[in-house]
Amino acid sequence: MLNSLSIQDFNYDLPDDSVAKYPLSERDHSKLLVWNNNIIEDHFFTDLPGLLPEGSMLVFNNTRVIRARLHFTKSTGAKIEVFCLEPTTPNDYVLSFAQTASCRWKCIVGNLKRWKGELLRMEIGLTATGCFVVPPRNDGSTSDSCNDVARPTKLLTLTAELIGELDGGFEVEFSWNNPEYTFSEVLEAAGNIPIPPYLNRESEEIDLAVYQTVYSKIKGSVAAPTAGLHFTDGVFKSLEELNISCEELTLHVGAGTFQPVKSDTIGEHRMHTEHFSVSKTTIDRLISHPGKVIAVGTTSVRTLESLYWIGCKIIRNPQIKLDHLSVTQWEPYQDITQNIEGKEALRALSTLMLVNSIITLETSTQIMIVPGYEFRVIAGLVTNFHQPQSTLLLLISAILGEDWQRVYQHALDSGYRFLSYGDANLYIKK
Repeated sequence: MLNSLSIQDFNYDLPDDSVAKYPLSERDHSKLLVWNNNIIEDHFFTDLPGLLPEGSMLVFNNTRVIRARLHFTKSTGAKIEVFCLEPTTPNDYVLSFAQTASCRWKCIVGNLKRWKGELLRMEIGLTATGCFVVPPRNDGSTSDSCNDVARPTKLLTLTAELIGELDGGFEVEFSWNNPEYTFSEVLEAAGNIPIPPYLNRESEEIDLAVYQTVYSKIKGSVAAPTAGLHFTDGVFKSLEELNISCEELTLHVGAGTFQPVKSDTIGEHRMHTEHFSVSKTTIDRLISHPGKVIAVGTTSVRTLESLYWIGCKIIRNPQIKLDHLSVTQWEPYQDITQNIEGKEALRALSTLMLVNSIITLETSTQIMIVPGYEFRVIAGLVTNFHQPQSTLLLLISAILGEDWQRVYQHALDSGYRFLSYGDANLYIKK
């Protein structure tokens, strides 16, 4: 059974000096390890376009990281961190960000024992030009929401109320007393970029720009799709010159992406749920594309493969309700009653969207891709190096098989930089 695999089989020794604490000064100057059917080569990321199979399609996750960490200080001096994960009321990212008075989010709360139920308050200064001036954060930095530094003319008060426990976190209601500003603007002013915890440092000014992909658009992630951090305008120009097509989708990366598998076996681990959206246009282009589909990042992999399983649901049950299209953790490994081709499943999904006048599919996935999984949509992956005993490493091993150990050892021996700000990989399957 796949879910009885031991997580200890996906461990490796990662020295601290191999973890990139900061990005390179030039995004596309990272190293690029290429694995092509068991052959390993060393390149630089600027070489990527010429290394892709002719006629490939790259699929990117255009999510944008939000300033999800809010630091409140009580009158007693106690500091409470409220880490916004996903909206609950309204339970739609766009609607929540557009609220002008209050909204509720599922959050992780730091120093919870000091929060006794009282309202937390944060004063935010407003300038005459309508920009925010944020009091110094815990790392000493301030918001860059304004280009000019102006004296605040009035204050906005942001409050946080602890509503109760919610699915491994807590529901928190945020309220603010100026309807001229949306929750999106409040977060931009008051929040910190949530860089990965394994960097063991606070976010800094540099992270505001470099912990976003150059093509990020749709706000909602609490972690960057880090494979995309290497791409630059120059790399995109080279892709265009070689007729490599590019498509986008959106999956909002949750904090669960950093959670190690703590159980002894994979089957005991509860995979986190992430919300995604894909346009019918992109799905149709996936159907008609004759070449290999190369995912940029594990989030793109999870989304693309989830589309396949949604298509299978539709084929097996043409009357399926639209709110039943999400993919559960082990669904791909259960009830495989027929061999449905990848494009057949995508066509079924496209047809359903056409019949129901759906321009963009919006749903969620809990899919857990582990060794033994058969990929139906992707034929390759651009990614970074991942943590030991993580679900991301399990996904990598589903592509590389046992060769993942040789790939990672080669990278360690060759001085590659690991994790979010580290170097890149290109894996190409037959």
